[in-house]
Amino acid sequence: MKTYNWGILGTGFIARKMAEALLFVPQSKLYAVGSRNMDTAKAFAGQYNVEKGYDSYDALARDPNIDIVYIATPHNLHYENTMMSLDHGKHVLCEKPFAVNGREVRAMINMAMEKNCFLMEAMWTRFLPGLIKVKELVDSGRIGRIRLLTADFGIHLPFDPNHRLYNKKLIGGSLLDLGIYPLFLSLLLLGKPKNSKAMAGMGTTGVDHNCSFTLGYDNDTLAVLYSSIVAKTDIMASIYGENGTIVFDNWWYMPVPVKLITPDGKEEYLNRKSVGNGYNYEATELIQCLEKGKIQSDLMSWENSLLLIDTLDAIRKEIGLVYEGHDDVLWLKPGEQRFL
Repeated sequence: MKTYNWGILGTGFIARKMAEALLFVPQSKLYAVGSRNMDTAKAFAGQYNVEKGYDSYDALARDPNIDIVYIATPHNLHYENTMMSLDHGKHVLCEKPFAVNGREVRAMINMAMEKNCFLMEAMWTRFLPGLIKVKELVDSGRIGRIRLLTADFGIHLPFDPNHRLYNKKLIGGSLLDLGIYPLFLSLLLLGKPKNSKAMAGMGTTGVDHNCSFTLGYDNDTLAVLYSSIVAKTDIMASIYGENGTIVFDNWWYMPVPVKLITPDGKEEYLNRKSVGNGYNYEATELIQCLEKGKIQSDLMSWENSLLLIDTLDAIRKEIGLVYEGHDDVLWLKPGEQRFL
């Protein structure tokens, strides 16, 4: 069986999570790491027993021995790094958000098709055994029609204008980093909404500190969602159906207990046994797709990512969150000036 060599772009928290996860992924070897600093690359390589360390992202993408590139760089680099990796014929797993806007995501997909390379957004929650079970249960009609879905993700992060979540140049704010999780859950279980309403509390650096968004569906169903980088919230998710309720424990987007509560109050835990730190499941999905000759995943398809980014674009437009250098002409009509 073929062993696939992975290269990781970036050496931060998420890159380290994937380095640990790949130990649980069949047919996978962490072969190289790329950084903008050789000392950082060497330190990462030494810690995780990585054969190659590169002092530039381009040098890693050019390595002919690498099959798959995992992009764990800051949000503002996702599009650039994905396009570069695909152009060099690499399969790509790119951290969420896939890119900053729908225009960038569509260009990435077009490049993947042109190069016949696999491309997937690394929405790790999608592949956790617990959420897969929840999706199966909802799709089977076990809890009947969903009437209300609630989900949140809020942390209290001390203000630092240079931190990536407060820095607009690094595509900071709560929505694209944290709010994307509640939004993803709603789109996964309820599909494309008929309408949406959003409101945000904007900070001095021009990014959203708090963001709330409600999605409307047929038959009065609502998804009520919010995110924050200035308030620690419960970080829970609940799905209220006509014939039962599904409740995720705290830190719902991680491998946590999930239970079904029936109308008569009985509780049934839905968890399936999991291994690794959870990031291994998305990497395993990628390998399985490659073994089948596929260039996209059925579980997290390009269509899924387009719906996600297009909805994020709509929310950002409503709250007035524009990222210079990415959105300058995204929402302009002929003859209009900049959105700002």
